Amino acid sequence: MLFDVNPRAFNRELARELKERKLVAPPDWAAYAKTGSHRERVPQEKEWWYHRASSIMRTVAVKGPIGTNKLAIKYGGRKNRGVAPDQFREAGTGVIRKCLQQLEKSKLIKQVTIKSHKGRVLTKEGAALMKLVSSRVSKEPAAHVFRDRFVKEKEKPAAPAAPAPAAKPAKAPKEAQA
Repeated sequence: MLFDVNPRAFNRELARELKERKLVAPPDWAAYAKTGSHRERVPQEKEWWYHRASSIMRTVAVKGPIGTNKLAIKYGGRKNRGVAPDQFREAGTGVIRKCLQQLEKSKLIKQVTIKSHKGRVLTKEGAALMKLVSSRVSKEPAAHVFRDRFVKEKEKPAAPAAPAPAAKPAKAPKEAQA
């Protein structure tokens, strides 16, 4: 179910579903917050909160039980330090923690302890939502998508036709050539 669909299309559809059902909502400070110290600016897309929440929910479904620290590593990135070499920095945990809390409040995920692993896993309601979204995404026709813009497939050039065998020109007599 989850591995049979395109992850980008799945996250986009799940984000739309979370927004329509009002299961998560960006807090007031989300418009001014960076997602980590490795970022230079705040996210430019208005709907970024829903996309991050859907991505977190998918990650919890795939890798659960998973906690805030592992998610911070997943969403981290390369910090530009000017002349010095770049270094990896973890993502900010505030956004991740708030998304997890909202998903828990919506009863889509829950906290569990399995042996020595403490973290969040998907609930039955969350699994049902993900199954609904994946069935909707799998019914869509497959298209090549790059950053939410459809790219036309290049038409394959027709195989070149084999040239017809040309008749060999008759050699002119040597006297005529001189």
